[in-house]
Amino acid sequence: MSKSTEQTHNNPPLPGPPGRPGGFGGGAFRRGPVVKPKNFKGTLRRLWDYFGKERNMLTFVFLFIIIDSALTLSAPYLIGKAVDAMSLHKGKVDLGLLEMTIIILMAAYLGDALLTFLQGWLMAGISQRIVKNLRDHLFKKLQKLPVAFFDTRTHGEMMSRFTNDIDNVSNTISQSTTQLMSGIIIILGSLIMMIILSPILTLASIITVPLVFLLTRTIAKRTSVLFKGQQDQLGKLNGHIEETVSGIEVVKAFNHEGKVIEEFEEANTLLRDVGLKAQIWSGFLMPIMNVINNLGFTLVAVVGGILAVKSLVTVGVIASFITYSRQFVRPLNDLANIFNVLQSGVAGAERVFEILDEQEEIADLQGSVALENPKGHVVFEDVSFGYRPDVPILKNISFESMVGSSTALVGPTGAGKTTIVNLLTRFYDVTSGKILLDGRDIREYSRDSLRRCFGFVLQDTYLFSGTIKENIKYGKPNATDAEVEKAAKMANADGFINRLPNRYETELSENGGNLSQGQRQLLAIARVILAKPSLLILDEATSSIDTRTELHIQEALLTLMEDRTSFIIAHRLNTIRDADTIMVIDQGQILEKGNHDSLMNQQGRYYNMFFNQFKNVEGALD
Repeated sequence: MSKSTEQTHNNPPLPGPPGRPGGFGGGAFRRGPVVKPKNFKGTLRRLWDYFGKERNMLTFVFLFIIIDSALTLSAPYLIGKAVDAMSLHKGKVDLGLLEMTIIILMAAYLGDALLTFLQGWLMAGISQRIVKNLRDHLFKKLQKLPVAFFDTRTHGEMMSRFTNDIDNVSNTISQSTTQLMSGIIIILGSLIMMIILSPILTLASIITVPLVFLLTRTIAKRTSVLFKGQQDQLGKLNGHIEETVSGIEVVKAFNHEGKVIEEFEEANTLLRDVGLKAQIWSGFLMPIMNVINNLGFTLVAVVGGILAVKSLVTVGVIASFITYSRQFVRPLNDLANIFNVLQSGVAGAERVFEILDEQEEIADLQGSVALENPKGHVVFEDVSFGYRPDVPILKNISFESMVGSSTALVGPTGAGKTTIVNLLTRFYDVTSGKILLDGRDIREYSRDSLRRCFGFVLQDTYLFSGTIKENIKYGKPNATDAEVEKAAKMANADGFINRLPNRYETELSENGGNLSQGQRQLLAIARVILAKPSLLILDEATSSIDTRTELHIQEALLTLMEDRTSFIIAHRLNTIRDADTIMVIDQGQILEKGNHDSLMNQQGRYYNMFFNQFKNVEGALD
């Protein structure tokens, strides 16, 4: 069962200005499953390299943060002054001081709003440009990786690197960077201001800090396990949905609708239960923390009242302290979450860097030459190969394919047929021996020029999103419409294309899902016909086409194969009766080699295969 991409769960945030953990009483606490990086510092340094030209812009952001934090820290002090202005001279209000304080306070709020917007705007641009570069590098890297890399990884895992991991990096850069710096400044600034105003009230204010840490630690330990379980269960549920939707025809064919509904309901119930527990536990945090904070405010008010009676502090100082204590505690709570987000983002970057560090395809040999005007003379000389060193797939394979000849490879699944053509196209390199093309080791040609001379028609056809014409032109982008239509006619695809509403401009869904398998195969054949390669590889090219269509295709393929060296992998032996050479391969070795008639006369392995396949077909063995 496939596993869905893990999503990060967030608790509802507290009210407050976006983009900062502090501000004028703002803040947010988010908790979810955190994936920790293996090398935090190393990955962080490497991610810093991606800032490059953005570092100058980042300097402006940090300058705005410092100014914004100063405005944030000035607000409680100004509030205190405003309160004192209304309690001076035995109840008389100092209107001048009050008016000036209110104007400055309003200017501070407006400045805070403007600077917060600028921070968010600049960091959004910085993060998106950095992530764009990171995504570009990752996609370009994928084009340079060998086929062996993709053979050992699922598509879902690769998509997770592009989506979830890079999104985590983006969120970390755009949010955590500014929140972390702002939070540290607010905490230190608030503490300093409180000490300046009254050391005694400062002591009263920070008494509740250990309680907040203890509460956060206790609940976070519990919720992290529950949220992780929620994500695991969500992955199982999404995997079940994906499997059911992908295999809906099989589900219906075997009348398993009731069974898959039952399995879905069971997985959905488990997800509900663990999600409910996670939400309940995370919901405990803010009410209890508010109680603790209110106890702290009460303690400040009581101690402040006593000090005010003794004329050691003013009422305005008490008002300032209540706000400063809130600004001091909230960022402390947020910093734990920010660090989790930072860890998640660095872990995502680490997973991206793992791909970027993968070994690319072996570079062309120094002095390699471009393959121009290939003729198609292929020689395998004592070739051995294994995907793993201890498990050989091919053992001392030797054969020769003359220019313009057709060579068919037959044998059971896993015998090594596809491996031979993968070696010929250098998707893999031989373990020992060598492969010659036109008298030269294929490793002496540049890989790009070598692969350009091959045309592929595979059993599993892949079509890209776009029009039918664009898909046929994939191998020859500069082809004219007339050439496209001619190739389609040769592949016997022109008939069904012209029956479509928009003919050659018909848009295809993902992998041509709005066409039948046979129609997709016809387009793939037309694509190769248009490209006019020098060598052909046909891997079960007609396996998904009905017998009537196959007869038309065979004629087109024979025309295409004229004067071209062709390699044909087939299980339907009637499709390769006219091949110049047929090789029977099993367990990585060539057991028999010859044309159809000579192999039938030998009455060996090929004869038995052919007899078993067509013994019930009248006239097939004649």
